[in-house]
Amino acid sequence: MNPSEPILIIFTKNPEKGKVKTRLARDVGDDRALEIYKQLLDHTHSVTIDLDCEKHLYYSNHIGRGDIWDLGNYQKFVQQGQDLGDKMSNAFKSTFEAHNGSVCIIGSDCLEVNESIIQEAFLKLEQFDFVVGPARDGGYYLLGMKSYFPQLFYNKTYSTPEVFEELVMEIKRLDKSFFLLPKLSDVDTLDDLKL
Repeated sequence: MNPSEPILIIFTKNPEKGKVKTRLARDVGDDRALEIYKQLLDHTHSVTIDLDCEKHLYYSNHIGRGDIWDLGNYQKFVQQGQDLGDKMSNAFKSTFEAHNGSVCIIGSDCLEVNESIIQEAFLKLEQFDFVVGPARDGGYYLLGMKSYFPQLFYNKTYSTPEVFEELVMEIKRLDKSFFLLPKLSDVDTLDDLKL
């Protein structure tokens, strides 16, 4: 690991029927929800494979073998923690313990994210303390920083429309600078697929 090379953390769920896109599955069924999630994984892989940075892929349950992430020099890990905030915090913490460059995290739920948006995030971290990609549902699809701030992740109400606002308020409390990327849509419900 180059200690100053940018690192992209990617959070994914192991693609297992009945365990992915559960809100979407209520409308389309578990089989179709799994199919859609695999399309989201393919998209996330295609927009990150050629990025000029180190890539750390974090699975939800166990490290996948013989999957798409074997192509493209992804280092594989398993998420650790009780909730999403805990898991993201732990991923950032372990990354910064061995690294002193910029780190961004994305999920695998956004069909609108692309290579240039992620590249812009790393570029803006040369000028700003944080970069945030707001999602239309009130969450965020990308978070970037140059050092570890655990307070960004605790006592936050994930999977609610307030997550992005709570994050920005925390950054302002820290008196740090931030840059906002374009607002994009995550795919969580049937309506999201119609955008």
